[in-house]
Order: sequence, then C-alpha cells, then structure tokens
Amino acid sequence: MRFAGGILRFKLILLGLSTSLFAAAAGIAVYMKEWVAAGVSAAMWIACGIMLYRFYGKHGEKVAYTFDAMDNDDFSFNFDTRNVTGPDLLVNQSLNRIKNILHRYASEAKEREKFYEITLNSVDTGIIVVNSRGAVLQKNSKALELTGLGIMTHIRQLRRVDGALAELLEEIAPGERKRLTFYTETGPRSLSVAATTATIRQEPVRILALNDIDSELSENELDSWMKLIRVLTHEIMNSITPVTSLSATLLGKVEKGTPVSDGIEVIHRTASDLISFVENYRKFTHIPTPEPVIFYVKDVASRTIALAREQDEASGIAFHIDIQPGDLMVYADEKLISHVMTNLLKNAVQAISESGQGHNVTVTARNSGDDKVTVDITNDGPEIPEEIASHIFVPFFTTKKSGSGIGLALSRQIMRLSGGSLTLRCDKDRKLTTFRMTFD
Repeated sequence: MRFAGGILRFKLILLGLSTSLFAAAAGIAVYMKEWVAAGVSAAMWIACGIMLYRFYGKHGEKVAYTFDAMDNDDFSFNFDTRNVTGPDLLVNQSLNRIKNILHRYASEAKEREKFYEITLNSVDTGIIVVNSRGAVLQKNSKALELTGLGIMTHIRQLRRVDGALAELLEEIAPGERKRLTFYTETGPRSLSVAATTATIRQEPVRILALNDIDSELSENELDSWMKLIRVLTHEIMNSITPVTSLSATLLGKVEKGTPVSDGIEVIHRTASDLISFVENYRKFTHIPTPEPVIFYVKDVASRTIALAREQDEASGIAFHIDIQPGDLMVYADEKLISHVMTNLLKNAVQAISESGQGHNVTVTARNSGDDKVTVDITNDGPEIPEEIASHIFVPFFTTKKSGSGIGLALSRQIMRLSGGSLTLRCDKDRKLTTFRMTFD
C-alpha cells in the first residue's frame, strides 16, 4: 500500500512538473518566435493539463460521492478493486478503507446509544432531557409512565395531563428540587422533580429527574406496618399462649357446670379466639418466599372465577374473561397469585352485593408491550369514596363489619414480593372500579 502510494505521488509530481515545463517551453518559444516549437509545447501543455484535470476530477467525484453517501448514513457502496490498476486501484482501496473505518465507528456509536437507552429504561426514575426551546431530546419509559403520556416530543404536551406539571417542568432551574401532586385517570399522583444541566453538541440542555413519591412512601409505610405487626403478634402470642394452656388445664380439674368452670371456659375461649385473631395478622409478615414458574393467565383466571361464582352473593352477577392473547403467560408464584386474584374477586362480589343484582365482574389481561403484563379485575358496583380509596391498602383498615382489613394489604405485599405491584384505578365517568396487578 505504501509502495503504491509512492508510485501515485511520483506520477502526480511528474505530471505536474511536465505541465509546468511545457507551459514554460511554450512561453519561451513564443518569445523567441519559434512558432512550431511553441505550438508543439502548447499542445503538450494542454494535453498534460487535461490529463491532470481528468485525474483530479475523476477521483474528486469519487471522494464527493463517498462523503455524500456517508452523510446519509449509507455504507452499502463499494468501489471496484478487481478491474482497475494503478492510481485508480489505490484511490478505490483508500476510499473503501475510509468507508469501513467510519462504518465501524458509526456501528459502535449506535451500540453505545442502544446500551445507554436500555440502561435509561431500566431505572425507576423518570428522565427527560429538554433543550432551551422545550423540545424533548430524550426520555425513558418511566417518564412516560409517570406523566401518563404515550409520546412526548415537547414539554407543552404535558398541559394535556396537568397545566401545573407542565409549568413546573418548564420553569424549574438546575439545582432545584420541587414536589407536585396532580390527578390522572388512575387517581392522584405525587412527584418529586429535580433538574440539572449539561451540554450536548454545544447546546445547553436540562435533565429532569422525576420520582414517584407515592410509591416510595407506600413501600416505607408497608415496611413500618410489617415491623409493627411482627412486634405486636410476638408479644401478644407470648402473653396469651400460657393463658390458653393454663385455662385448659384448670378446666380438667374443676367440676363442670359450676360458676368457676364457666368462668374458666370463657377465659379459655376468649384466649383461643385471640390467638386465632393474631394468627391471621401474622400471615401478613410470614408470606412464603415466592417460587416463580411460567403459567397461563387464562387458567388461573378461570379457576378463580369458578370459585367466585360459588359465593352466596355471586348470584345474578355476570363474570367475564378477556385475555389477549389467549396464551398470555406470566412468571410468578402461581399459588400466591391465585390467592391474590381470589381475594380481589371476592371483594368485587361483596361490593356488588351491597347494591343489588345485575352487575358485572371482568378479568382483563394484556401484554403492555414494555415487557409487562397487566391483569385487571373490574366491577361496576358502587364507587369507592376518595377518603376510603386513599387508605384501602393500609393494614387493619376496613369498612366491612366482619372484615379484618388484612386482605388487600396482604395481596399488595404478595405482588410486591413477586416483583410487581397492585394498584387501584377508579373510572368515575364509566363508574368502574379496577384493581390492577402488574407483573414486571
């Protein structure tokens, strides 16, 4: 390659010198009035100039074509290196080499960009990169989820979600951290927004970080409840178990039917009921470790609906299953997920039974397209008031006369341990109440 390059340079120098010499010879001949020599020299000068022009013109066109193609991200071209020789071969080989080097760098840049995109979409913080005009240069899937938008190309699009949210993201300065609560179709949502600055291609941009405060508070609150329940159940069990054992022993030593016997029996029964009561709450902190397997959502939905139909309150309620696609699968603990769906269906039936007959319960499952599966259990019974909806997942909170207030909290904890989530969605316009199970 170096040898061929040396030959090419030698030929170019020789051609350039020849052009110059013939031009000088023509000038001298004209000065000396040697018209024949002047004509020959001029002809040779013109011939060398044409050869030099053609050489640079031909290869200049190749160079221009090469850069035009690469500017359009087209690396499919290739100059012929088999049917050419000499300078043409060297130029073609050089241009092909330049193309291959730049193609490699472009491919590596795309791979890095794809890696950064995957990394960005894997974090639990919403990221939005905007320029000084408010145009969105980059965003991740979490940002779309938190804002409720499917597509985001400009900050002003957030005005369709909430005007205050759009204003905050437009005006927040680098280094600031602000909080905002706004309402979506799924209910209130609280966000913490922080901003920083960077420079991309000599253009200043703002990087906005969005965090779901409700989700963080919910997990911290759940952890606190679990710790409290563990302590309480432990202390209560330690205190009441000896009472149960001692009262059972005393019942065997006193005459039955006497006031003393009746009193001890009341103590024994009350202590036993209290132990049973505490055991129900102990379940909340002793959920077995999930053993995930792949199973069909439709199979679990069909089984749990069959159980729901057997409830006394289920008469007159129409049950529906809408699984798309029909062979939709999830990777989770099938027994624990069945328990969650059974509890949610039971709650739906009980909610409807309070308002009469002729209602519907629907199990809907979809693949959301971002490697998540959602299972919705929807009923058209009475709406859940906002003041109740905000506490519905709190342990021990219940509006039922015979409820323990542990079912929904336990269901949410199972979904959390399964790597998913359980949320309440209320559609006031259509008068629908939906509990959504999301599997990541």
